[in-house]
This record gives sequence, structure tokens and C-alpha cells, in this order.
Amino acid sequence: MADNRKKAINTTWVSIIGNALLAIVKGVTGFLGNSYALVADAIESLTDVFSSLLVLFGLRYSTRPPDENHPYGHGKAEPLITFVVVGFLITSATIIAVKSIQNIQTPHEVPERYTLLVLGIVVVIKELFYRFVSKRGDETNSSSLKADAWHHRSDAITSLMAFLGISVAIYFGEGYETADDWAALFASAFIVYNAFLIFRPALSEIMDEHLYDELVEKIRNVALEVPGVVATEKCYVRKSGLSFHVDLHLVVDGSISVQKGHEIAHNLKDVLMDRFPEINDVLIHVEPDIMPEK
Repeated sequence: MADNRKKAINTTWVSIIGNALLAIVKGVTGFLGNSYALVADAIESLTDVFSSLLVLFGLRYSTRPPDENHPYGHGKAEPLITFVVVGFLITSATIIAVKSIQNIQTPHEVPERYTLLVLGIVVVIKELFYRFVSKRGDETNSSSLKADAWHHRSDAITSLMAFLGISVAIYFGEGYETADDWAALFASAFIVYNAFLIFRPALSEIMDEHLYDELVEKIRNVALEVPGVVATEKCYVRKSGLSFHVDLHLVVDGSISVQKGHEIAHNLKDVLMDRFPEINDVLIHVEPDIMPEK
């Protein structure tokens, strides 16, 4: 758990520094090179910096240990932060769309050729960022880190759209000056689509939606390895931050003592916590294999 927390936080710092540097490069190049698509790209990178800072805050807060007021920990803060990140995405998409429409209606110069070189480099860098952060998101089970990864992917795609738009404006010449603005407008729609893809799993986490069949199956198989376990019945898994909470119904021999059943349940909990570091707590309900006759 501690390793996942450190890994997620370090990854977020990489995103913050990378987005800040790229926002500066794209903003300056877009302004000097007469490309609003590139300026729009810089705006998105700037919002990515703020959203990554929110992710960082969420990771630090959501991994706090349980306390008197939060006996289940603070993990639900992470998907809440993801909702805010989605808000940043939609806001940046709206700004880009409005400005693009204004620029389409206003005559302006064709972008400079060197903007293509900058955009080509940006596309490669942002795709590499996406793969790095996405991998860390999978490793740490962090929904907000996965959302941050999609920021990089959407940035890569908007940069690619800008590259195509500027290429059209430069090589087709007069009459195609607004091609990069159309590219920015298309990119804004894609950003909104990505926002939905990020929002949906975070909502599932808040609602404790059943999404972890593979983990449930592994828990059942490991449980059967513990001496005294006859079978398992209900098994519910819910995600909270970087970890999981498990509710498990355990079946034991109905003729044993309450104390023996209690010992089996504790042994099972210890085994599950040891075998699955991502599990934060296990609540076990003990049931007899044969119900007594009334």
C-alpha cells in the first residue's frame, strides 16, 4: 500500500513537471507561429497541470489511514478528485471550442512551418507520458492516476489534430488558413468524449458497482486453501482509493465451537491480507455448513 502510494505520487509529479514545460513550449510557439490550434493545445496542457495538482492532493488525502470519523479510510476522496479533473477537461474543451469558432470567423495568417516540428515532438512525448502514467495507474489501482493518463492521451490526440490542421493550412495555402482552427474544434469534442471515459469508472467506484469478478474468484480459491474452510458464499468487493474492502461469507463445519470458527475466520483474513496487498480490510461472516433443525 505504501509502495503504491509513493509510486502514484512520484508519477503525478512527473506529469506536473512535464505538462508545465510543454504548456510553455506550445504556448510560445503557437503565439509566435500564428497557430491557435497550438495555443489551444497549450491551454489544455495548462489545465492538465492544475488537474495533476488535484490528483496529487487526492492521492495524499485518500491514502490517509482510518480515523474516528472515517473508519473505512479516506479512499473515496480519490474518485471525487477524478470528478473535478473531468470538470477541468470539459472547461478546457469549452474554452478551446469557443475560441476556435471565433477564429474561424476571423481572417488570420497561415501558421509558420516550424510549428509542425514542435507538434510532432509533442505528440510523441505525450503518447509516451500516457503509456507511462497508464501503466502506473494499473499497478497502483488509482482511478485518478488513470484519469491523469487520459489527459496525456487526449493531449497527444489534440496535438495530432493540430499537426494535421496546420499541415493543411500550410500546404494548401490561401483559403485554408482556418484549417488549424477546425482541428482545434474537433479536438475539443474529443476531449469531452475522453472526459466521459474518465468519469464513468470513477462514478462506478463511488457507487460501489460490482466490477471485480477476477479478484473475487481469486479470493474464493485462496480461501479454500485455508484449513477448516468448507466453502465460501457471498463475496463482495468494493474499491476505496488505492485499495479494496472485502465482505466474505465463510462456511465452516457446523459442529465445531464458536471459538474454532472464529479462529478459522481470523486465519483466513490473515492469509487474504498477506496474499493480496491491495486489500485493505476483510470482513468475514461465519456460517455453518448444516443449519440446525428448528
